[in-house]
Amino acid sequence: MCGIVGYIGHREAYPIVLKGLKRLEYRGYDSTGVAIIQDGQLQVHKKKGKVAELEEAVVGKNMHSHICIGHTRWATHGEPSDRNAHPHLSNNGRLAMLHNGIIENYGALKEELIKRGYVFSSDTDTEVLVNLIEDIQKNKEQFYLRNAYIRE
Repeated sequence: MCGIVGYIGHREAYPIVLKGLKRLEYRGYDSTGVAIIQDGQLQVHKKKGKVAELEEAVVGKNMHSHICIGHTRWATHGEPSDRNAHPHLSNNGRLAMLHNGIIENYGALKEELIKRGYVFSSDTDTEVLVNLIEDIQKNKEQFYLRNAYIRE
């Protein structure tokens, strides 16, 4: 069973999220990961296996942030692996996403996004969803830019 922990506040976020993920371990999972924002940039760290393996993987890395989300995953789409662990980044690197659940039509969505030039590095429905949101944002911005030029 999956679990999600997030923190935004004045304290260091990663230790709080890590503690929360450890508290969810009893539920069962196959991989874990976190996304933090540092200096306006998203950083994702994820590992197949237990929270302790993620913790070891980030030793020596700058994990200072006041914003962090974390996830323990039980695989539904894609085998348990580092690349299929959550969170996932959008192609432009501006969005990170993790989620619990299943997106039934992710295959058709993925095919359409590939036609539009999106590249995928996992087998998950979550990576499809984060890139769909990026695509919607991009098309909305282009729509508004086109209409702004028409009005001038």
